[in-house]
Amino acid sequence: MGRQLEMGATWVHWFQPFTWSEMTRYGQSMVASPEVDDVYWRTDGQIKNGTQADLNTLINDAYEKIYERSADYWPNPFDPLWVLSEEYNGPAELREQFRKDDKTSVMELLREGDFTQEQMDVVDGYMSTTFIGDPNDGSALMAKQWAALSDHRRRLIDDILLGYKPINGMRGIYEGIANDLRCPIRLSTPVTKIEHSDAGAKVTLDGGETIAADAVIVTVPVGAMKNIEFSPQLPQKLRSITERGWNATGSKIVIKAKGHHPMEAYAPHTSKISLMRSEYFMDDDTTIFMGFGADHKALPDLTSVETAQEVMNQWRPDIEVVDSTGHDWHRDQWSGQAFGTLRTGQFIDGHQDILDTTTRMRFAGSEWANGWRGIVVDGAIENGMTTARNLINELT
Repeated sequence: MGRQLEMGATWVHWFQPFTWSEMTRYGQSMVASPEVDDVYWRTDGQIKNGTQADLNTLINDAYEKIYERSADYWPNPFDPLWVLSEEYNGPAELREQFRKDDKTSVMELLREGDFTQEQMDVVDGYMSTTFIGDPNDGSALMAKQWAALSDHRRRLIDDILLGYKPINGMRGIYEGIANDLRCPIRLSTPVTKIEHSDAGAKVTLDGGETIAADAVIVTVPVGAMKNIEFSPQLPQKLRSITERGWNATGSKIVIKAKGHHPMEAYAPHTSKISLMRSEYFMDDDTTIFMGFGADHKALPDLTSVETAQEVMNQWRPDIEVVDSTGHDWHRDQWSGQAFGTLRTGQFIDGHQDILDTTTRMRFAGSEWANGWRGIVVDGAIENGMTTARNLINELT
């Protein structure tokens, strides 16, 4: 489309402390995504149009309901299960509410309140994007922790998740990390089997080659773990997670259209795409949009201009689409999912304690982070660093 595009992770922020540390380490600067004040949303078969101020007035009360109790649950948002810990000495009622909120979806919270269908439809569209899945399945605790990580301010959450991009793209971080490593890096090297014990590990590659090691750290997404034979097999709780999967069923699409159109648009999770926003205004008088949807099956071909036009028609049938692209991470055997957000019940039952193999096999990735779990790169760097450091301490 005439410029570098991110098929996966895109945005960074100084409220993502581990990512910001790497941005600083490798001298990477960032650029703001465009601010737009022309907003569209679909509700009850109608298209509504207004400003950001109009949108905020419409949905602020709904978000207050979703983020309720976040400050009580997380005086330290990087201690996600503090309410359930021995250190917690607060009221037992808060602990029980914490458990209840994990079994409740964000949309169920709104259905418990006095909110209009229009309010719920807009929130549905936004949460379909942040969960990259059906918000009726997403754990309310995950959304509440996002608030705690963002000083409990909704507009700040928007900035943190969708506000700023590295000028050199995410490669400015990962190439910097790779260049600092003093070890071989093998790409396009599928692993078929991992044998692990309390004394070490052995990795078998596609083709039969084996590599013996003191330990192995598995960063494979839950959606792709089925491609690997583990011996002994994974712990039962982790096997249950891999069978159910995360709430990461959606997709990201990049659309190019004629003209410059500074806009943002929302639609419920049953739509092909639930959030669309202008990202780049090109010199050839075109706009590049980025969109997110809850169900990757609704967009079987991310390169289809006809399908992309149908997406745009949800809000602006007057805009002519000329190109479309994307990568279906859910159909990709090496990922098997989009970014790893949590279903109801998985905030508590899917945390790091399910990873204890009592062997030298460990797990790392954004799916297991204490802070920005699943939704941004920050969690991957956090958990990768802590997992590696713990293993280094153990081995020495």
